[in-house]
Formats: sequence, C-alpha cells, structure tokens
Amino acid sequence: MGRILIGTCSWTDKSLIESGEFYPRANMTAEERLRFYALQFPLVEVDSTYYALPSPRITSLWADRTPAGFTFDIKAFRLFTGHWTEKSAFPKDMQADLPPLPASKRGYYYKDVAAEMTDEMWRRFNEALDPLANADKLGLVLFQFPQWLRPSSEVKDRVLEAQSRLPGRRLAVEFRHRSWVDEKHRSDTVHFLREHNLTFVSVDEPQGFPSSLPPLALATSDIAYVRFHGRNAATWEARASSSAERFDWYYTPEELSEWVPRIRALQAETRAVHALMNTNRGNQGPTNARLLARLLQEPLPGDWLENESPAKGGVDLFEEAAGDAA
Repeated sequence: MGRILIGTCSWTDKSLIESGEFYPRANMTAEERLRFYALQFPLVEVDSTYYALPSPRITSLWADRTPAGFTFDIKAFRLFTGHWTEKSAFPKDMQADLPPLPASKRGYYYKDVAAEMTDEMWRRFNEALDPLANADKLGLVLFQFPQWLRPSSEVKDRVLEAQSRLPGRRLAVEFRHRSWVDEKHRSDTVHFLREHNLTFVSVDEPQGFPSSLPPLALATSDIAYVRFHGRNAATWEARASSSAERFDWYYTPEELSEWVPRIRALQAETRAVHALMNTNRGNQGPTNARLLARLLQEPLPGDWLENESPAKGGVDLFEEAAGDAA
C-alpha cells in the first residue's frame, strides 16, 4: 500500500496569512511560516512558480527550512502550459528582449517567444528544481493545461516536450476540458499517460461545465495526484478577482467521504498518493486537509500541535517545535 501525503496548494496565500486562523502570529517571517507549515503537513504544492520562475537560491531555502521527508510539488510556469503570460512575469533580464505586443494582446504565448529565450527559461526552471531534488524533497512537477485545450496530437506533443525538457523529473498532468476523459477519449488519454509514465491529476470540482472533469481516480504511474478545487459552481467559470474567491469552499464530511474509497483504491495501485487542497479563502486549505486526513484515518505530523491550538491564542509551542525541527 502506498503512502498518502496530504497538504495544501501554497502556504503563502494572502488570505490564509491575514485570516489569523492558521499561523500563530501575524508578524511571522517567511522562514517561520514555512517551518510552521511543515510541522503540520508533509506535503505542499508550490503555486508561486506558476506566476514566476523560481531561483535556486529560493528553492535551497525551502529545502533548508523543512524537515527530512517533506515533499514539494511544483506547479509549472504558466508560459510552459500554454497560458498567456504578462511581460512582468518574465525574468527581468529577459524582458527587454521580448517582441512588442500588439495592443489587442494582454500577454505572450509560448509561440510568441524566441526559441533561444524559451530554451533558457526551461534551463532556469530545471536548475531551480535541483536543490529540492538533491535534498530528496522534490515530488511532482504539475502541468495544469488551459481549459480550452482539447485532445489532440499537438497537445500530447506539448506534454512530451515538457517531459523532455525536464529529464529525470516526474510530471503530473491536469487536463481541464472534460473531453479528455469522455467516453470517446478516456482510454486513449490513460494509455498515453501510462505509456510515458505521466501522472493523471484527479480532481474534485464543480460539475456541469465544459471545464468540469468528473471525479475519476485514475492511476497512470506509481504516484497518484488528487487536487480538491472545492465545489463553488457560482464562481467556477466566472471572472473572479482572486483565487480565494474562485476556490471558496469548506468541504463537508459527506463530500470528502466520497473520496475515501477512491483514494484507498489509488493507494493500492501506487507507492504514493498526493492529496492537495486548492481551497484557499482564509483557513479553508488546512481545515479541509485535516478533515480529509481524519476521514482517511491518516495521522498528520501536526496533529499534536493543532490540539494545543497555537493559532487561537493558546500556548504557543511553535518556537520550541521549530527549533527541534531545525
């Protein structure tokens, strides 16, 4: 039976920090927040790497500030997944070399950028993964593709290019148009991912939209990946002012209980299951992650710390625990 690792999609969300319901003090440093998070969960998905390329200096700090056995899943930079990317998201030393944008376009797509520049960006992204890999803390690199991409050989080639650009890394693929797993395409999608040792990203999300994938627990490699986006249908395809608004959801025990047999099935087929909460208004991520752990009867490293309620004005054991972990 594989291990089940449970965590949240980011430990740095502004809404989480400002809620005062998770971190024990409002004035914690970035280092203290990561150390505190890693005392409570064994896994995190890094969302910031979607918006800007990370640097080896930063990822080295992440590795240094977390205990042995902690795992980082890294979300791929948005240009690599076919999303539009504003000029300010590119490395500063590259911005002057970008071609001028037509007034009708708000950002660059992969095809708009010279091959020499994309080559260098892939190199930098891969280099930034090294400190985590060297510390045995790198999990999967998540490629979340846009909802407008439907099954095609072109998209598959894009996935395989990403794999070739990151040799030795493990990739997880989240398709966001339901046609990838409809009756016509599901078998082909699963075969493609299994053939290339790519992890299918299972999702829980609102249903009834073209971007809604059904809650399928599919094991296509030896690591499974499940992302919980909440079930807020009102904001799912609406123009939201922030991710906290779009993924605003507290799961009920009944909703998450639906996933217990699915995750157990994935556990039986793989060596690890990564289960991540992408619900991120206030304390929703940690709250939902703890609920899932209880339903699965999977202990979390921070269960004892939660019982002391340091974030609710109780005895603050953070400094002692963080010191021990360091």
